[in-house]
Amino acid sequence: MPNVDIHADDYALTVNTSKDMLSCMKKGQLDSISIVPNMSCFDECMELLYASIPSLPFLPKMSVHLDFVEGRSLAGAEQTPLLTEGENGLMGLSWGGVFLLSYLPWKRRVAKEQLKREIRAQIETVQKAVKHAVELAKEHGIACAQRGVRVDSHQHAHMIPVVWEALTEVIAEERYEVEYIRNSKEMMAAFLLEVSLWKTYRPINFVKNRLLSVYSYRADRYTKAHQMKQMYLWGLIMSGRMDYDRIVRLYPRLAKKAEQDGRTLEILFHPGLTLSEEVSEEIGEEAAADFYLRDDRHVEMEAVGRMRTLT
Repeated sequence: MPNVDIHADDYALTVNTSKDMLSCMKKGQLDSISIVPNMSCFDECMELLYASIPSLPFLPKMSVHLDFVEGRSLAGAEQTPLLTEGENGLMGLSWGGVFLLSYLPWKRRVAKEQLKREIRAQIETVQKAVKHAVELAKEHGIACAQRGVRVDSHQHAHMIPVVWEALTEVIAEERYEVEYIRNSKEMMAAFLLEVSLWKTYRPINFVKNRLLSVYSYRADRYTKAHQMKQMYLWGLIMSGRMDYDRIVRLYPRLAKKAEQDGRTLEILFHPGLTLSEEVSEEIGEEAAADFYLRDDRHVEMEAVGRMRTLT
């Protein structure tokens, strides 16, 4: 059997998102989670987690979910003007905007320095919270396999060249002991071989899969050089609706490939639903309508609840 990691993104995106994820954690359904550092509800959401730790069967591993698209700059607007909009420090970059900064020579150097400031601030914020959570788990005899810093990002932005360079430079400069950086490397062949499912995928997700595949080779080299476990990700082509029915049909191929290649298979879900009253200036209206408010998040929550029978 392959090493499978059932993972959920977006803890601390909103309070209700976090409550939904906590309900999964209390049932022992999640191996790991990602924590959004830069939303105004961060402290409230972390207090919810701290209070729940004594009742958890185990504390999932926790990753920094770097976010340059939403929330507020933790480094401060004056330190990150290319990344923010106005004096209030709202993050203002779209995924495409981050992408362009990698290929505009007259902005790239400045952009990387600002990204480093923001990455450092976001990692430090989450790591302080993670340290406290791990200490609470130890006090209450709750198992936790956390060993070091874990990093991924909203919309996989850390895979984009200028962000990747900024991230790895911060890791080196701060001498972080990193146990995991998500490699957004998804096996397209497994999806293409299941012809009957072709019409159920969003075409744009195939584009994302191919683009991130190009960048994944650099991540492979880095993680191998730093003795990190190699991985495959499952959650790009089906992003937005990781439903159990299709998971059951695709799992044998994906699991077999991961096992053959000696890689961890990280199965990525978004089981937390944002409530309409939680949408604020920190969350883009388009993203909220297209993703955060959709009932598909409860479809993914239902799938998470059934994954243990499959894996």
